[in-house]
Amino acid sequence: MAYLPLTVEEMKQQHITQPDFVYVIGDAYIDHPSFGPAIISRVLQSRGYSVCIISQPDWKDDASVQVFGRPRLGFLVCSGNMDSMVNHYTVAKKRRSFDAYTPGGAMGKRPDYALPVYGNLIRRVYKDVPIIIGGIEASLRRLAHYDYWSDKVKRSVLLDAAADLLIYGMGEKAIVEIADCLNAGIPVSEISFVKGTVYRSRRRDQVQEGILLPDFAAVSTNKRSYAESFRIQDQNTDPFHAKPLIEAYPHQVYVIQNPPQMPLTMQEMDDVYDLPYMRDVHPFLRAQGRVAAIDEVKFSITSNRGCFGGCHFCSLNFHQGRILQVRSHASILKEAKLMTQDPAFKGYIHDVGGPTANFRVPACGKQKTKGACPDKSCLGFSRCPALKADHSDYLALLAKLRALPGVKKVFIRSGLRFDYIMYDPDDRFLKTVCTHHVSGQLRVAPEHVSDRVLQAMGKPPHKIYEQFIRRVEKLQINQKKGQYIVPYLMSSHPGATLEDAVQLAEYLRDIRYMPEQVQDFYPTPSTLSTCMYYTGLDPRSMQPVYVAKNPHEKAMQRALMQYRKPENHALVKEALLRCGRGDLIGCTPRCLILPRQNTGKGGRPVPEKQGGNAHERTRRQHK
Repeated sequence: MAYLPLTVEEMKQQHITQPDFVYVIGDAYIDHPSFGPAIISRVLQSRGYSVCIISQPDWKDDASVQVFGRPRLGFLVCSGNMDSMVNHYTVAKKRRSFDAYTPGGAMGKRPDYALPVYGNLIRRVYKDVPIIIGGIEASLRRLAHYDYWSDKVKRSVLLDAAADLLIYGMGEKAIVEIADCLNAGIPVSEISFVKGTVYRSRRRDQVQEGILLPDFAAVSTNKRSYAESFRIQDQNTDPFHAKPLIEAYPHQVYVIQNPPQMPLTMQEMDDVYDLPYMRDVHPFLRAQGRVAAIDEVKFSITSNRGCFGGCHFCSLNFHQGRILQVRSHASILKEAKLMTQDPAFKGYIHDVGGPTANFRVPACGKQKTKGACPDKSCLGFSRCPALKADHSDYLALLAKLRALPGVKKVFIRSGLRFDYIMYDPDDRFLKTVCTHHVSGQLRVAPEHVSDRVLQAMGKPPHKIYEQFIRRVEKLQINQKKGQYIVPYLMSSHPGATLEDAVQLAEYLRDIRYMPEQVQDFYPTPSTLSTCMYYTGLDPRSMQPVYVAKNPHEKAMQRALMQYRKPENHALVKEALLRCGRGDLIGCTPRCLILPRQNTGKGGRPVPEKQGGNAHERTRRQHK
């Protein structure tokens, strides 16, 4: 086994005179199946195609994409495992100081809006070479989309990147079809029939039975048109039902999205993950500094793809779809045994999961043959009657992994849907998780406590979370374990008002918990929540949705979740008074803050004389 060539010397060592494809990526080259470029490259290699990698080229230097010369079939371009703008900026649009996908964590090794920059760089150097873009940035920007960082609607990234084809979704089937077409001499301009791709055309009538979306002029100027377009796209993400989508641009240009590829079968999934990955950062890049992104996934195992959870702030519906795809136990156990042979393996498998770890069977029996319902949710705020919650297969898999020689512990860190657990009448899975698969903290994501906000999020009602807590506590009493639940919570999601944030703060007071970090809603491309954020409309019903966009109000919502921090006192007080909740300012145990923020030695808050003792008791209770 060997890494794919990153240098000309490696290309020569592998007896490649002209690569079939040159793959330009915005991350460090990591040959591990948790990283899209590694999968796509290895799939192509397994079909007899040669691939050379250009990792994080200098986009200001034309020579940086000429390392291997002109590829025989084309350039592949991916900005990385994250959208380049999410990688670079916080939700407050502040530049991040650390890049987990770059040696040494250095920032500035990839440009903002990396796909357009890389694509135009290649097009400037090689005028007529086929350019195929893919990855998460391409997938979620494949049609006109709201861009939070510029606060405007941008064109399809296919156009901005000067690319010929865009692959959306995971891409293994599409890239092989495209490679075979190019290898057969079919011009890239004629490859318009591959599922899971987007292409441009001058002819509106090129597509039969396609759906004409509101054109770019409409969605970029009219928020209702944008919401209408998003609703149509959202209803056409399933390969069994989806129609081609057509988006018109000025000068008689049409961007056409073909229906998604069919889900991989279990055998196809096994084949992808059984390829000869080196499972580490390329040595040349490793020598330049630690690439943090490999740390958590090096000894993690992907067991599934797709998610029928239905969280509105998640992009999985647009990227991987709702139909579950799983690997066989044999393939997963084979990967785990390989891990145990690695000198760096200490006996701990960090994760066995996927987008949602405890999904191993379809939401219902018909999804494998008829797909997911385009206008219904499997989980979300309410449970579909057809949903069958079943953990038996996952339980059997975990038991086999625990029994492997050399494995001390198998963790689950990729997320558990607590509502799915609650819908399973059998407690065996929850008991097994608490006994064997968490290291002291059971992390789940209720996100909020207001049912109105939870409905806007596509999350289950708060009562389901409370029932889950009671079930866990009952099991923990029986087991005498010291585990405790850590809830992930979100502020400023569309639909969340300041009053809702106060309600959340009261809940945190009652459970005596203050989150160390607060997740502010981040409007990333192609999520239902982002559509609500931009338009102020729920695209499913076209009803208005309240959106907190003012930075000061967002700061107040965030501060209320950490009301005990002295630096948040002024914001919390302002928020409470604005909501008419002055009753929560005082010295009784039910109050959130003191009337005034006095500080003593070391900046610690001290109580006022008239009620200090009661407040101190409250502080001790809340610790």
